[in-house]
Amino acid sequence: MTGMDEDRQDKDGAAFAPLATGRLHHAVAQRLGTQIAGGVLPVGHVFAAEVDHAESLGVSRSVLREAFRILTAKGLVSSRPKAGTRVNERRKWSMLDPDVLAWQIQSEPSDAFLRDLFELRMMVEPQAAEMAAQRRSDEQLADMANALDAMERYTLATEKGRAADQRFHGLLMEAAQNELLYGLSSSIMSAIAWTTAAKQRVQEAPRDPMPEHRALYREIEARNPRQAQKAMRVLIELALADMEVALRR
Repeated sequence: MTGMDEDRQDKDGAAFAPLATGRLHHAVAQRLGTQIAGGVLPVGHVFAAEVDHAESLGVSRSVLREAFRILTAKGLVSSRPKAGTRVNERRKWSMLDPDVLAWQIQSEPSDAFLRDLFELRMMVEPQAAEMAAQRRSDEQLADMANALDAMERYTLATEKGRAADQRFHGLLMEAAQNELLYGLSSSIMSAIAWTTAAKQRVQEAPRDPMPEHRALYREIEARNPRQAQKAMRVLIELALADMEVALRR
């Protein structure tokens, strides 16, 4: 099915735009995931019969099944014979999954979600910074410096600048040299990426984040673990304040 109107609604009542070509089941999963995260498809919602829902989306039943498999793996939905597929309560969601984080941020996140997100960062990243100051290698330090230079050169208004920002934070997590802690890095990077992009879209003149990033780098370079931890706390607190200002606009 082609030529769908952008304001058309599926049989579950959710408006949607035409699906992108390519890996169609991922596009369907993203659409449904965003609608679930944003409450358009609320907890307890039961999807229409498979054949009807697939037809309303303009995709095959096999594509819809694959999309539901993705959402099921992330805890957003569950299916039972004769009961259909329904949206799970939030406590079953894989909240640290990068896609689930992204879908929630994309769908105008609640104050409670943002609080939880930045509390997570505050629990993880200052400790990682302290450990990185103790354990980082000279090579990792040089890579961090290069990432900061790129971040400053391109700015967070560009994809290259935001990629450099993520690279810096990823290197810091890596330099902590803790495999279990590093396992959280993809979630942390996803949170940083999406909140930074959201701030850049909304704020006309975003605050320059380089001073606190440079301050953090200097403490890691000097192997000052306590001061590195404090510097990271300041960085996160300012990032949260920026996000709150952006959402009020």
